[in-house]
Amino acid sequence: MAKKGVLLMNVGTPDEPTVASVRTYLREFLLDPDVIDIPAPLRHLLVRGIILRTRPRKIAPLYKSIWMDDGSPLRVYSQRVTDNLRSINHDVDFEFAMRYGNPSIRSGLEALKQRGVTDLLLLPMFPHYAQATTESSLKHAHLQLKAMNWSPNLLEMGHFETAEEFIGPLSESIRPHLTEDTHLLFSYHGLPVSHVKRIDRSKAHCQTVEACCTVKCEANSLCYGRHCNETTMAVVERLGLKPDQWSLSYQSRLGPVKWLEPSTTQMVEALVKKGVKKLAIVAPAFLADGLETLEELDIGIREEFMEHGGTELKVINCLNDDEQWVRGLEQLIAKEFEQAVA
Repeated sequence: MAKKGVLLMNVGTPDEPTVASVRTYLREFLLDPDVIDIPAPLRHLLVRGIILRTRPRKIAPLYKSIWMDDGSPLRVYSQRVTDNLRSINHDVDFEFAMRYGNPSIRSGLEALKQRGVTDLLLLPMFPHYAQATTESSLKHAHLQLKAMNWSPNLLEMGHFETAEEFIGPLSESIRPHLTEDTHLLFSYHGLPVSHVKRIDRSKAHCQTVEACCTVKCEANSLCYGRHCNETTMAVVERLGLKPDQWSLSYQSRLGPVKWLEPSTTQMVEALVKKGVKKLAIVAPAFLADGLETLEELDIGIREEFMEHGGTELKVINCLNDDEQWVRGLEQLIAKEFEQAVA
């Protein structure tokens, strides 16, 4: 008899908010060629010779400042979402895993295999497709399945940037924080331009066509920038926002390469210069709060906003284990299995 299982995959987190643990996590994360896609010798020189010598000591205290009683926020919320899914759907087996760190993708797959799963859905917990997140997670899961000599009936959910089950809870999480004079900033995780150009197999659209991410075509069907734009427009439409009430930017840059523009830092400064005093920031690319939202946005960007002359900033919580979101996620999963049968 067929048994369904789902592996929820997120990026990862250090095991502890210590320099040693952060160094271990960053080493695995940054040496992945899907994250830093430069020649291996240069990547190792950059990561081992520069980043790992300084960044762990800088970041470890930041992790400590956001650490929860039960561990890192990302791991805590991932566990809660998994537990809640188990409580509302007894016909599907659920496990969560991290692409980098623990619990590993291998351990999640082994747990599902041991419990007799025959139909497996690999679900990267990223609404928008990207080489460094979605693609890397799926590739690693396939490698582990091969190493385990396990061949279940396999399904994949690559992205869900405009799914009602995602847009609905996201929009409702934003609505209470908007007033007539509040500007809404959609701050997405940054991505090197090389990553989005690589997806464009036509080599004639990305960064060539004007406003390329706002134009729907086959060439950018898996473009991270297009997916971010489509999520933004879906929420804007649902909330009835006017063009001057919202903006879009990208955060969390690393290294000297060209990244998607505009940066969140640049956008915040520009908004204050335009007279924006009250700002609400939402980070739709992150389904659970972590360092990028709790520290980078709520502390770092807040300080910059106030220094430039802003007066009120609200960083909206990620969906985390929101009840409406968990039920929406369960419906997305059910649809994937239904479509596989149809």
